[in-house]
Amino acid sequence: MVNIKDLRKGGIAMADESGKHINKSRVKLWVAIILFVPIAGFILYTWITLTWNFSQGERTGYVQKLSKSGWICKTWEGEMAMVTMPGAIPEKFFFSIRDDNVAARINKLAGKRVSVVYEQHKGVPTTCFGDTLYYVVNVKTID
Repeated sequence: MVNIKDLRKGGIAMADESGKHINKSRVKLWVAIILFVPIAGFILYTWITLTWNFSQGERTGYVQKLSKSGWICKTWEGEMAMVTMPGAIPEKFFFSIRDDNVAARINKLAGKRVSVVYEQHKGVPTTCFGDTLYYVVNVKTID
């Protein structure tokens, strides 16, 4: 049933199929829940994939390329040539860097043989955090 007092106050009266009055605040609550739960789930999932790593390790070689790229989310993307012995065809290791300090240290070591410590994060939902699965967290000089 429509409540005349609600209409005079500028309120909107809604009814379900049985004719019962539906509370506006309850509808707003459900709309908020329907919007909030997927967004909160996406944020939680992203945080989990970036916090816990699938694997970690070290790779040694010569950094060939390091650049900051991206339209909105700028990330450091790099490429390292891993040479097992002189004259062999190098294998390329593609990586991302989220920390500007690590990227600056790698830039200072350009042309030298380095060892990068990386973490592999599987399932990151967007490339906004890096184009690869491998995120370099530290770098060391190899003598």
